[in-house]
Amino acid sequence: MKKAIHFGAGNIGRGFIGELLVRSGYEVTFVDVNAELVDLINERRAYDIKIVGDKPEIIHVEHVRAINSAAHPEELTKAICEADIITTAIGPNILKFIAPNLAAGLAERVKVNQQPLNVIACENMVGGSTVLKGFVEENLPEEAKEAVAHYIGFPDAAVDRIVPLQKNDDPLLVQVEPYAEWDANVTQAKGEPPQIEGLTWVENLEAYIERKLFTVNTGHASIAYLAYRKGIKDIYSAMQDKNIVDMARKVWQETGDLLVRKFGFDPKKHEEYVKTTENRFRNPHLSDEVTRVARGPKRKLGAKDRLVSPATQLLAQGQKPSALATVIGAAFHFDYDGDKEAQEVQGAIQEKGLHKAILNYTQIPEESELFRMVENKTAGF
Repeated sequence: MKKAIHFGAGNIGRGFIGELLVRSGYEVTFVDVNAELVDLINERRAYDIKIVGDKPEIIHVEHVRAINSAAHPEELTKAICEADIITTAIGPNILKFIAPNLAAGLAERVKVNQQPLNVIACENMVGGSTVLKGFVEENLPEEAKEAVAHYIGFPDAAVDRIVPLQKNDDPLLVQVEPYAEWDANVTQAKGEPPQIEGLTWVENLEAYIERKLFTVNTGHASIAYLAYRKGIKDIYSAMQDKNIVDMARKVWQETGDLLVRKFGFDPKKHEEYVKTTENRFRNPHLSDEVTRVARGPKRKLGAKDRLVSPATQLLAQGQKPSALATVIGAAFHFDYDGDKEAQEVQGAIQEKGLHKAILNYTQIPEESELFRMVENKTAGF
């Protein structure tokens, strides 16, 4: 049986990437520092996934084990030497913390195993594998760098599956939605790219990253910020509000026009992708708190993120992104006291004024028509 290592034994690791790897004929070794979780996986060597939606289903996943990387780094090194693929789902901020152990394992591997190996960071970020590669290189001994660069690939990936907040009686049970998408950059792979059910190797990953970012993430954030202004608590309830849904559809029309023009997506297929996304948000089993989806407005209002980036690109194409300007305006009113970024943005508005806050957080040039649109929409809420 082929061998896979997956960093992160949490819900996304077990409920998404780990399950696809097992389904594709791999024995999966989860790597985590949660001793109780590691021990339970090793005790059972299996767990269940519950698909929630119109057609609920239980999937039983076997051929799994786990390593506590904090307690047994030498066991992890041995596993890396024997692995056929390595993946992660730990969160962007944690990548730097796994790099020392990963680097140590790869340095040993290239001495004893010259088979190509691909390391794929399956994180909700752009260029996750490239970021991880940088952290690994910082931790590699000088004598191993050339061999690691030759044999080890770090293909960037785009991933998409909703794994809702949950508390189950069985600590290994994971509830997930039916939909799942995993794309990876074939041009960054070493050797023959591993064929994994549910993983699509693509040459232009940017297109799929932006399709997901400007459809799923943009739509989710738009609904959340509009719902917060109305005092609606969860996404499912927001999707019952006609005005919010109508505005979300206008946002999707704008981002869809951009994506079709920029990357040549088939308009009908993209329309189906948007409808699928809307239906995902209507799944009552996946409903998330509005304040959790809207959290981090400082990041979400960034020039390269889900709201400002498509609006800026549309303006450059000669289009007027009115719906996007509306939700950007709503984001500047997100004042949830449980979110540090929200409080920072609100403090900046109070201290320096709305004009300077928009300029600071969005980096939209103040002479731009988009800047005037956003300022008018924000003031109008």
